[in-house]
Order: sequence, then C-alpha cells, then structure tokens
Amino acid sequence: MVLLSGGGRTLLNLLDAIEHGRLEAEVARVISSRRDAAGVERARAAGLEVDVLRPRDFPEPAAFAAEQTRRILAERPDLVVMAGYLVHYPVPPALAGRILNIHPSLLPHHGGRGLYGEHVHAAVLAAGDRESGCTVHVVDDEYDHGPIVAQRRVAVLPGDTAETLAARVFEAECALYPQAIADYLRRAPRGTARTGPGS
Repeated sequence: MVLLSGGGRTLLNLLDAIEHGRLEAEVARVISSRRDAAGVERARAAGLEVDVLRPRDFPEPAAFAAEQTRRILAERPDLVVMAGYLVHYPVPPALAGRILNIHPSLLPHHGGRGLYGEHVHAAVLAAGDRESGCTVHVVDDEYDHGPIVAQRRVAVLPGDTAETLAARVFEAECALYPQAIADYLRRAPRGTARTGPGS
C-alpha cells in the first residue's frame, strides 16, 4: 500500500519502476491524508483505488490511527510505503518492520517533526553542509527515526537554493526508493508484493 499527502510524484516513480520491471510489486491501494492532494487524482488516473482518510475527520489521533490500521490490514499488504506522507502514524504491532519511508536528507541529520520538503533542504543549506541526499528507513513511532535501509548522497553545490538542491535530491530518491523496496522485499519475502495503502 502507498500512503501519501501531496503531489504523488513518488507514487508515480514507483509505478514507473513496476511497469519497467525494476520493482516486482503491485500497488493494491492508496491512502491519502488530504482530499485535495494532487496525488489523489494521479493515483486514480493510474487506475488505483484511493481512500481519503483525514485526521481532522476523527475525534482524536488514536481513532484515526485505528481506522487507518484497519484499512491497511484489510488489504493484507506485504509492505506499506510512505510516499510523501505527512501524518504521524504510530506503528501497530501487526505492521512492525513492514512500513518504509523515504526522507530527503542523510538521516539522522535534518530529520524530525516539521522537517519535510523544502524545509529539509533549507536546513541543509543553513547548516553549511557539503552534501545531502536521501534515506530509506523502516518506520517506527518517532519521526524519521527507524533503522536505515539505504542512503544515496548528493553534493551541495555553490549557489544552491532549497529548490535546486531539492530537484537533485529527488532524482536520487527516484533511483534509490524502488531499489531499496525491492531489496527489502527480497530479504523478507512474503509472496507477491502488494503495496497497498502506504506503498
């Protein structure tokens, strides 16, 4: 399964990798935390089933998390993949070790609550780092914290802005994420990979 909150570029990259044989998987369903996310229409245009599940529609975070878990487990996915998902999701025991995320920095640097998208790249530049990159990690109950699966480094160039650095880091993400997912599934095979809500 795939979880998203934004434009869906990461989802489209995964679908392209599947189509061209770089990732042996199937996206069973998509869950979006926003109704107006461009990724919703992109997923539907690709023929995928999409659920919109907004935290604001629930009386408390625990109720939202319980419903999300119910929908994910109903699909029986081998793996849940976060693709620009901006909601904190406490990992239930049934999904421990089965949720991956990609973050646009070299964790543990420049991760945590509030550090997403161009906020990350601005933080890298403000710190004067000479390199950045992206990290695929197993999701646990802390933001951008679980065990690291793979990383790819990207040089920070003179004159870089958050926008130019973001573009190069995203190119690295497009190469790294499908490969990291494929490698992770090979190490812990559970049959045909179905990346339902959260892939």
